[in-house]
Amino acid sequence: MMDPTTDNAGNTGDAGTARASLEALRAEIAKAVVGQDPAVTGLVVALLCRGHVLLEGVPGVAKTLLVRTLASALELDTKRVQFTPDLMPSDVTGSLVYDTRTAEFSFQPGPVFTNLLLADEINRTPPKTQSSLLEAMEERQVTVDGTPRPLPEPFLVAATQNPVEYEGTYPLPEAQLDRFLLKLTIPLPSRQDEIDVLTRHASGFNPRDLRAAGVRPVAGPADLEAARAAVAKTTVSPEITAYVVDICRATRESPSLTLGVSPRGATALLATSRAWAWLTGRDYVTPDDVKALALPTLRHRVQLRPEAEMEGVTADSVINAILAHVPVPR
Repeated sequence: MMDPTTDNAGNTGDAGTARASLEALRAEIAKAVVGQDPAVTGLVVALLCRGHVLLEGVPGVAKTLLVRTLASALELDTKRVQFTPDLMPSDVTGSLVYDTRTAEFSFQPGPVFTNLLLADEINRTPPKTQSSLLEAMEERQVTVDGTPRPLPEPFLVAATQNPVEYEGTYPLPEAQLDRFLLKLTIPLPSRQDEIDVLTRHASGFNPRDLRAAGVRPVAGPADLEAARAAVAKTTVSPEITAYVVDICRATRESPSLTLGVSPRGATALLATSRAWAWLTGRDYVTPDDVKALALPTLRHRVQLRPEAEMEGVTADSVINAILAHVPVPR
């Protein structure tokens, strides 16, 4: 059994060491993924907050590679599920299988029993299968035949979806979108980044062999637990708490939105702001921390009015306008 204060990467559970290890993730992931620093940071913030991430981007921008590389650099188990229209809930959660030798049913765990679950193209499967993840994401357990079965710790769902192709898709309902801590948009790379990608491939880079690319574990579960404990001690002043509430309440009063941010969304923004403050080396939260995490934390929790959408208004533009108008505490 692993020593509770030391992981396989040889890192202790000290908060200072944990921050240095998590900061080293960027350099380690950069060995396989070019650019995408905001997405890397978002995934780390989600792990610190025990949350889940929705990755949105066109095919071929390294969403799958990013999650696999993160799992390798953190020495965590990862599994991938390709969501399709014929996928059944039991294909994700597992099911009871009859054993003819013992004449008994035994539970065969599904791919959800892992540390990092990559739910690829989650909007291509019907709502019944999408909802099979709700209990796992919220309660961190799976109930089969009335028996709850806990999931490993840490546990993170990284779901991907294509923002362009809508034919044959099932948009995620608001209840499930709200279960995701962050929605991260994965942009197309810049010209120089794309040149770097092609240069790596021309030199023999194989995205299926991360070890050959030099990706090594730089942090582990002990570092993650130490970091979470440190984040929990990050100070939040009453003024910052009120600032978060004012931002979220402003979304409910926006004429461009039919659905504003719920109290769960406000709690999420406070949590991600604390994690970001700790990652940047502070033990207190500032208004800039709140602003930095407002878009990825809130953009999927609001719903635009049809007429605003037709005029080209986006969730990001509405949230940015709110951030510009809500008084900032000193």
